[in-house]
Amino acid sequence: MTARRTRLDDARWHWQHGPIDVVAQAEGDPAAVAEAHEAAWQRFATVLDELVGELPSLRRPVVGALSLRGPVARRMLQACAAARSAAPGRPFITPMAAVAGAVAEELAGFYQRPGVSRAWINNGGDIALCLAPDRSARVGLFSDLARFDPRDAGPLRLDGTFEVSAGMPVRGIATSGWRGRSLSRGIADSVTVLARTAALADAAATLIANAVDVADDGIARLPASQCKDDSDLGDIPVTVDVAPLAPAQVRRALDAGVQCAQRLQAAGVVHAVALACQGQWHFVDAVDPRDGVAHTGSSAFPGAASGAHNANLPERAACSAAHSAFA
Repeated sequence: MTARRTRLDDARWHWQHGPIDVVAQAEGDPAAVAEAHEAAWQRFATVLDELVGELPSLRRPVVGALSLRGPVARRMLQACAAARSAAPGRPFITPMAAVAGAVAEELAGFYQRPGVSRAWINNGGDIALCLAPDRSARVGLFSDLARFDPRDAGPLRLDGTFEVSAGMPVRGIATSGWRGRSLSRGIADSVTVLARTAALADAAATLIANAVDVADDGIARLPASQCKDDSDLGDIPVTVDVAPLAPAQVRRALDAGVQCAQRLQAAGVVHAVALACQGQWHFVDAVDPRDGVAHTGSSAFPGAASGAHNANLPERAACSAAHSAFA
């Protein structure tokens, strides 16, 4: 198995190596952008083998001491340890919960050079940003993978957008939910996290999505080992199906997720969070510097509404980064 790359256009590359699937995009001086792309590609080609070499340790729970060598592996551990220590009950998590964000973050570092005005590494929906001063990136969000039909050739109808500016303490965006690539213990359709780094966003999204849960006969679960042979979750039950639930049950599940998100925000792990489940939404907005308070709210499914401002998530329009667009 070898790493492969395909040029998508003058600004974007698609890189794939085993389970790692990245779109890298950058803007700025053409020579600087080309040098950054090449340096990031050279590093990309080594990441998978590096992680596979430490896979047994990366699949162990984040408790006690784990000895990890590689920079990506150490970043995964640090992010998951920080998220776990702040979450209610210090839940089960392994460093693998941050693998996509940590890889994206590693590659984004190669674009932090003169001549590159902005860049983003999208690793399966988990995003690391690189923004020069006074630059910004707008991210389009899509809330529920159940609505996505790959056969539809038309424009993707986004549920909302938000903008990340260079002055915000946000360089990572990640989404988790029970319909995504990874297994989830909760029932969230999507939990989208903005954080200081992509690895932190990835770990936090996993824990918050796990926390969006409620006891209900309409939720089907199986041991993770029956869903994926090599799952780091072992025999822990994971969600495999969720029937339409009573609105009050959905609210209870979202409230549990919000509690986790608020704890992570208070500890400085996350900047802002949007949670979606069966057409209901809840938001843990960025802390308002005027009063030091993180304001929360809830609403029905916002449909195609959108908005953006630099302080926090858009006004009741943020959704899931399961599919993302940039401008």
